[in-house]
Amino acid sequence: MGLTVGEFEAILNDESKLITGNIAWSEDEDHSPSVEFRIDLSSGPGFPLFIRGSCNAEAQTLSFALIHRGAGRIYGLCLGKDHHNPDCEYVGETHKHYWSEVTRDKKAYAPPDITAPPTDPINAWRQFCAEARINHIGELSPVPPAQRRLFP
Repeated sequence: MGLTVGEFEAILNDESKLITGNIAWSEDEDHSPSVEFRIDLSSGPGFPLFIRGSCNAEAQTLSFALIHRGAGRIYGLCLGKDHHNPDCEYVGETHKHYWSEVTRDKKAYAPPDITAPPTDPINAWRQFCAEARINHIGELSPVPPAQRRLFP
């Protein structure tokens, strides 16, 4: 399904987006050192959305992605990972991806409103939710300590 820029802007600007309940991190299904979560959003218009969060404490990377079930990631925050736009413009380790009909979610910019480092997922989550107009009634749990693996 194609998503227009107008539809993306309507989704992002919609203030009825809501998550209810606490969010807990779980082990990455690929058994990497990352932890992740996935949670559905509700909204007045009924947009088919969910959020995927990922945190790798060892690599000090963190990401939150707003995903549209028909179009894929339409908006995201990445911390601790370098990004180059399709035109080779370097954006840096703190960047936000946004939807475009031409580049889909491949283009990013350096946001002035995100001040939390990748080592502070709870504050980064609060900043992401505030900027993306997502109301979260509940808490994001702290990232659990990394577990040492007996076998590589």
